[in-house]
This record gives sequence, C-alpha cells and structure tokens, in this order.
Amino acid sequence: MTGMHHMLVHFPLGFWALATLMILVGALLPGRMADLSRAALLPVLVLSLLGALAAIVTGFLIWPLAANTHSPLARNHILMALWSLGIFTMLTVLVWRAGAAAFDGARRWVLVLLALIGGLFFAAAGTLGGHLVGAPTLFSEVLGLMGWEVYTTFYSPLWVIAVMVLIGVACAALGLKGRRAAG
Repeated sequence: MTGMHHMLVHFPLGFWALATLMILVGALLPGRMADLSRAALLPVLVLSLLGALAAIVTGFLIWPLAANTHSPLARNHILMALWSLGIFTMLTVLVWRAGAAAFDGARRWVLVLLALIGGLFFAAAGTLGGHLVGAPTLFSEVLGLMGWEVYTTFYSPLWVIAVMVLIGVACAALGLKGRRAAG
C-alpha cells in the first residue's frame, strides 16, 4: 500500500501545481492563454480533488491512525494534507459557483491568495511525506526559518494563527460587501 500512496500523491500535487499556475496566468495575464487557463481550471481542480481523496485514503491505510498520531512528523504531514485539500476544495467551489465571473474584480485576488497558500501547504505536506520515507528536502529549512521544526512541533506558530484570523476576517468582510453590492 505504501507504493500506491507514493504513486497517488503525485496526482493531486501535480494538478494543484497546475491549478495554481492556471490561476496565476488567468488572473495576471491578458490574452488567449489566460482565457484558456480560466476555461480549463474547473476540470483540473475537480481531478485534483479526486486524486487527493484517493491519496489521503491510501495514506490512512498504510499505518494505523494510532501510530500516525504519535509521531509529530506524521501528524504534521496529515494536517498539511488536509489543509491543502480544504483550500483546494474551497477554490473548486468558488470557481464552480462563480463560473465565468470567478476572475472578475477582486475575486481574482482571492483565487490567487488561496492558490498561493494552498501551494505552500501542499509543498509542506510533500516535504513532510519525504521526511517520513527518509528523503528530506531543503524546503524543511524554509519551514524552520518560519518557526516550524518539522520533527518535533505540532502547532501553528502564533503569527500563522494571526494571519489566518486576519485572512478569515478579510474574506468575510469581502463576502458581505459583495453580497450587499449584488443585492
């Protein structure tokens, strides 16, 4: 099962990286390439979610949950995988619900921000997974510079929690402003 998980994680990671690139192209560039990126984004996001669900299920089948929850490294890996899934699920719903208007006005910046945060989270999940199989990467040092020692900690640094709260408040305010403008 371990080999199956290792194989399957490449699908959501590849699709999430592609979706992030498509969001950046669709939001920042004019022309035909941006139009194509915006038009093809939803199928890529849907495929990424299907791949992520398969990868997460196989990940939970590798070792018992009790074993995973006793390892800070495994807990962090699971946490980052679930956060990535949550953010890209949110992006999928936003693109699906907004349709062609997903990239209009300030919405484009919400997509860009979520895609970049999701990219950071899936990079962290992949790095932690690499550590679990004995293949650490240099990205762990970047995480260390942000206050996260991947082998021992299972928490979000205070500044990360503060940023998450600010983003949540800003998103809620933008949503209410948009709702009032539409109504």
